[in-house]
Amino acid sequence: MTFDRIDRQILDLLQEDGRMTNVELAERVGLTAPPCLRRVRALEEAGAIRGYHAELDAATLGYPITVFAMVSLKSQAERDLADFEHHVASIPEIRECHMLNGEIDFILKIVAADLKSFQEILTTHLTPAPNVASVKTSLTIRTSKHQPGIPVGAS
Repeated sequence: MTFDRIDRQILDLLQEDGRMTNVELAERVGLTAPPCLRRVRALEEAGAIRGYHAELDAATLGYPITVFAMVSLKSQAERDLADFEHHVASIPEIRECHMLNGEIDFILKIVAADLKSFQEILTTHLTPAPNVASVKTSLTIRTSKHQPGIPVGAS
């Protein structure tokens, strides 16, 4: 699917505020409501818009600790990679899992209520997982930029 200037504006605006009404969105991109809604539906059906969600504050909800874990596996056979991905998907505190190219196989973003909780996740669920060779962790001190989504631009 190709995206014209209006599609990109719609994507950019909805990424910024997914609760924006269709009427407000239509006004901001210079359309009337019905064609704007058709475009949004087409973007959803094409997979450009995968969903809508509320961005929650982890610390306010009891998860002030964020840790990045770099995981190396003993085997990179496709079945072993899939088994690891399936395992981490079952751990709610692991919020992101990205397979990497290079020395490290996966980087995980983990949230925890405190260091003891993180240690339990690490020692109970992560390091003893099948095929895990090593886990290196880095505790987040502060986040200076957090911008979900992608740069869409209105080209």
